[in-house]
Amino acid sequence: MKPFIVCEHVDFGYENQDAVIDLSLEINPGDYVCIVGANGSGKSTLIKGFLGLLTPTSGTLTVAEELRRGGIGYLPQQTAVQRDFPATVYEVVLSGTLSRRGNLPFYSRAEKKIAERSMERLGILELRRKCYRELSGGQQQRVLIARALCATEQMLILDEPITGLDPSAIQEFYHLIWELNRRDHITIVMVSHDIRNVISQADKILHMQQRALFFGTAEDYVESMAGRGFLGQEEDAKVCGVCGQRFFKAEGGKK
Repeated sequence: MKPFIVCEHVDFGYENQDAVIDLSLEINPGDYVCIVGANGSGKSTLIKGFLGLLTPTSGTLTVAEELRRGGIGYLPQQTAVQRDFPATVYEVVLSGTLSRRGNLPFYSRAEKKIAERSMERLGILELRRKCYRELSGGQQQRVLIARALCATEQMLILDEPITGLDPSAIQEFYHLIWELNRRDHITIVMVSHDIRNVISQADKILHMQQRALFFGTAEDYVESMAGRGFLGQEEDAKVCGVCGQRFFKAEGGKK
């Protein structure tokens, strides 16, 4: 079975400044990969590379032909404006078939069936006439995943998908993604700061700090130097009761 994505000593950057350096990895069909790391570590830049929005400045990035023909469904991080989008659930999901339409001016019967099937698969068919902005955060995420699945049956790329969700919606979301990966064999690539949950969900972890500090199984990550350091930061985190921001112990034990 050929890999979906292969990076060989890849660099990505902007205006002569490298954001990703000397990255080598393979993502195979059926993988569930979580990309973790601090802000500014190159996670979002790498995702843009996978999506074909950035060209490597060095090295070789190979994306399987079937993915380059619209085989990647992308779920970006939602903005406040997007959460308030005044369209029906059906309209949002159906728009995910745009990559299949080419230059045709109207949605085909086949595309409408794809949208119906995707909504049914995600358990939101009864919400089809509801306005998207009136839904809960968890329901909106289901709609966006249904939309992404209208574009592909092969790979989903998700960028910080749990932002703004309450704890129960987060757990429901992880269960849904796990089912899509295990039951439907959809390859998952997810960027997340939610390290405690992702190591119990994903098969593989990529820890970025411009370079790959670690790429391997979730079990090996927990025992690795990168994993112990990052998880240790989580243990030491203090959460502000006003803004919810995490603060970590500084060097020398100061807080």
